[in-house]
Amino acid sequence: YLLRDKSKLLGLFSLSLTKVVGIHPECKIFHQVVKEEALCLEKNDSVSSDLKGCSTDWDGLTCWPRATFGEVVKVPCPRIFEEITNIHGFLQRNCTQEAYWSEPFPPYTVACGFDEGSSKGPEDQKSYYSAFWRVYTAGYAASVTSLITALIVFAAFRKFHCTRNYIHMHLFVSFILRAIAVFIKDAVLFADETMDHCLMSTVACKAAVAFFQFSILANFFWLLIEGIYLQTLLLLTFVSDRQYVWWFIFTGWGGPTAVMFAWVLTRIHRQNTGCWDDDENGVLLWIIKGPILLTVLINFVIFINVIRILVHKLKSQEGGGSHSSHFVRLAKSTLLLIPLFGVHYIVFAFFPESTGLEARLYIELGLGSFQGFVVALLYCFSNAEVQSELKKQICKWQYQQYLNFIHKQRILSRENSPVNYVTQLSLLEKISPKRKTSIYLNSVTSV
Repeated sequence: YLLRDKSKLLGLFSLSLTKVVGIHPECKIFHQVVKEEALCLEKNDSVSSDLKGCSTDWDGLTCWPRATFGEVVKVPCPRIFEEITNIHGFLQRNCTQEAYWSEPFPPYTVACGFDEGSSKGPEDQKSYYSAFWRVYTAGYAASVTSLITALIVFAAFRKFHCTRNYIHMHLFVSFILRAIAVFIKDAVLFADETMDHCLMSTVACKAAVAFFQFSILANFFWLLIEGIYLQTLLLLTFVSDRQYVWWFIFTGWGGPTAVMFAWVLTRIHRQNTGCWDDDENGVLLWIIKGPILLTVLINFVIFINVIRILVHKLKSQEGGGSHSSHFVRLAKSTLLLIPLFGVHYIVFAFFPESTGLEARLYIELGLGSFQGFVVALLYCFSNAEVQSELKKQICKWQYQQYLNFIHKQRILSRENSPVNYVTQLSLLEKISPKRKTSIYLNSVTSV
């Protein structure tokens, strides 16, 4: 019963923590359980064997201290349960006169906040989170397709070769890398369901996780570059923006590279365990989380400042005009900036991974995986210049196809006309003198 209960509960908690986030909480649970088991066995070895009663027992989730005959031992629920359910329950076991431990009462599922009668079972949870997996897979696939198309559009037309679009293209590349990194990470760590990725420690899985972390960093850094560039345009109207392009490129790619270099070296020398997708003490994660949080905070400040500047500019331009037009234009600008700056990430920045899990899943999957698609839509496909240029190219292509069709029709009509037949005969006569003489003699004979 205890082993069955243990596997069911650990599976439930593992499924309750999505693998979309960079560090996998289920590995943290696994390593925490292993540590507590080792500590429990050490306690058992240190206790004298002369004592009568029930010995120290590890039931797979909790360590039960030594007890005398008839004693009822009360222990709190494992910390891994409390971190997710926020329920501080207690379990009890009785040491029988035969020196056997009784089963825990109440059961883990009831005492620790997972009552099977009122909550989803493991199969329901698996189906639920499998649906989430399909959602973010479709989201990243749509993002990659739309972003590659947007890159081709910006690169194909010289009209779009400007600083603004260069920065957009680098942002598109960062989103593409992020989506590809998610697919690679899932393929390496979760392709084989029979293998426990928490026990893996190969170069391939470490490289996949490192590439995933780099893509996340690059994504946030280029979101910051977009914010800084927009702020520069609003404040420094008459300054040429081309002089800043290389600084933007250096910051957008150099910053994540430097952070990843420091993180990889620290992992190699301090915590070179597993696939680098776990963090035992939570300190190493801040090497990556700190810069990301800093970029989000800076973008949040820029976001507020840009809104303030836009409100001021719109008021001064309208001069007491229609309020509805003012709010519509401001709403369009705001909707353009929200997916750009990633302001929604600030909501959960200072909360633990287990806080607001359901809301975090919807935000990470809904706005995270489809964010690249939204950015491509806003900055390329819904752009009036892009639409106008594409319409011109389509009309030019259609006109060229029409001209080709007319040309072919004229050629066919000439080939099938009587005049063309006579012309062809005259050409043959010029080419073949013998044929010409033969025709002449036949005509004389007939006369």
